[in-house]
Amino acid sequence: MLEPGLLEKLCTACGISGDEGEVRDIILDEIRPFADEINIDSMGNVIVFKQGKQRAKKKLMLSAHMDEVGFIVTDIQDNGMLKFECVGGINDSAAFAKQLFVGKDKIPGVVCSKPLHLIGSDEKGKNPPVKSLAIDIGAKNREEAEKYIRLGDSVVFDSPYENKYGRIISKAIDDRLGCLVLTDMIKSELPYDMYFVFCVQEEVGLRGSTSAAYTVAPDSAIVIEATTAADLPTVGNEKRVCIVGNGAVVSYMDRSTIYDKEYYALAMNIAKEKNIPVQTKTMIAGGNDAGAIHRSRSGVRTIAVSVPCRYLHSSSSLISEDDAKAVYELVYALAENIAGNE
Repeated sequence: MLEPGLLEKLCTACGISGDEGEVRDIILDEIRPFADEINIDSMGNVIVFKQGKQRAKKKLMLSAHMDEVGFIVTDIQDNGMLKFECVGGINDSAAFAKQLFVGKDKIPGVVCSKPLHLIGSDEKGKNPPVKSLAIDIGAKNREEAEKYIRLGDSVVFDSPYENKYGRIISKAIDDRLGCLVLTDMIKSELPYDMYFVFCVQEEVGLRGSTSAAYTVAPDSAIVIEATTAADLPTVGNEKRVCIVGNGAVVSYMDRSTIYDKEYYALAMNIAKEKNIPVQTKTMIAGGNDAGAIHRSRSGVRTIAVSVPCRYLHSSSSLISEDDAKAVYELVYALAENIAGNE
């Protein structure tokens, strides 16, 4: 259950939206001996069928996305600097001065901007917008940069994976933790048949889940995600959304989905019965692949279970190991209940 070494492998892999191949290969290597059917669709989604001890009474799909936020190279300048755009929602402050890997060969680079002594008084204390920044790979000029970089190359954060004192800090916890939960469930003995989907391109508009849900055509779905925890000293209680260390997060509504009310109540009841720490979001914010899945075909009954995560969509997200365990336990119990009932 929840192999820490595999989470590190998944988080440190590079896979922005539309370029998830490295992550997909890790997942495929892990699940091939345990899955009954594996299909990769034309978008790159991995769709898995795992046979359980009994046939499911409801066709259940569990979903997590493989992609992470990052950047894409849009121009190589005469001085060798690279201009770029965000892939997914990244705050300007999360980009500035960060170390990066660029392209398939993972060329090291750093996001650069004006040096401190050239910043005007009107600019001080402000985060420079991404459009004003560039990536420095140390190239002398365009010709040298073009030996290593092409337009359209993917760019990811270069940050270490740390696991100490029950806290994990890494890039791409959103949503490699969800991928880990699905992978571990596929490796386990399931009570009922289930479908598992590792989606692409969630961070740029729920694109992979749109096609995957249409293909699987489930009756019900569980989305496993990471969600924003704003439990910081400068944030008031009503805006903290959720709290690291307080358990799995079950949402009743976000910006893309009003979740199935019976499944929401079911999740809360299961958590109480099994003594699984659980909480709900205190703000209606964000969204995930449930937004596409629940509207697929004639509609899909959908619930999301998330790990609370500080500094989401940055180079250094933070979660609790205990919360990750709670997510796994709740998802497994919820899946068993949904798949086994009419």
